[in-house]
Amino acid sequence: MKILYPEKIKFLEKKANEIRQLIIESLSISGSGHTAGSLGMADIFTYLYFHGLNHNPEKPDWPERDRLILSNGHICPVLYATLALAGYFPVAEMRKLRKFKSGLQGHPERGALPGIETTSGPLGSGLSQAIGMALADKLDNGPTSERFFYCLLSDGELNEGNSWEAIMLAGREGFHNLIAIVDRNNIQIDGYTEDVMPLEPLADKWRAFNWQVIEINGHNFEEIHEAIGLAKSVFGRPTVIIAHTIPGKGVLDFERRFDWHGKAPDKKESKKALKELRSFGGNLDEE
Repeated sequence: MKILYPEKIKFLEKKANEIRQLIIESLSISGSGHTAGSLGMADIFTYLYFHGLNHNPEKPDWPERDRLILSNGHICPVLYATLALAGYFPVAEMRKLRKFKSGLQGHPERGALPGIETTSGPLGSGLSQAIGMALADKLDNGPTSERFFYCLLSDGELNEGNSWEAIMLAGREGFHNLIAIVDRNNIQIDGYTEDVMPLEPLADKWRAFNWQVIEINGHNFEEIHEAIGLAKSVFGRPTVIIAHTIPGKGVLDFERRFDWHGKAPDKKESKKALKELRSFGGNLDEE
């Protein structure tokens, strides 16, 4: 896999910051939505859409594209913001987040916007959808297909039993081109995951079902890049990347607080958050 040069890392860091700003702006306008997870996954989405995925915004239905399935659909503000900045639809559309008759609803709907691969809402169903796609690809193109299927999941939705049914099936089938990315941010709507329903030892559980397991800092682009490269190099079993992230990443007042799981910033909170993001946490002067 090609080296991720410093210039590219700097580009990705700036793009992730733009995505976080767009998330805050749109959530503040909508007055509702999920802040913590959306901000926390901005780096993963940035890497995938601006470096990792084989896709074409000008041809969103290109048959040879990689597929990204968002299982935890409530963090759709980060998906929408990324798609907009990647050129799938005008950035101005982000002002319609959660508005009546808008394509940017509180959970993604396939067909409502270009680039949305699946409809998601009920937690725990995304991995099964990704497996169905990977199985169809295997039947159509054989076991050496080079198209990759990425499924993004929350750690909290691993409380769902159907998630583990899907994990078992994928492990048995050995889909080499299936990559699950778990947002291990340790929060869910009711509190911290280890208080609500402990998940550890999480990595060992996935290994027990024949998955290659990679753990990374989900905000480090070099680690993300290396993990995707390792995932693509393994044949005969799927890969899960457990990405340790900070919910609310980039805004100090939001970070690591489960109460920001499902609420949007008001105008005052939004203004303060945007000031912090635009100065990269106070590391440079605002323009």
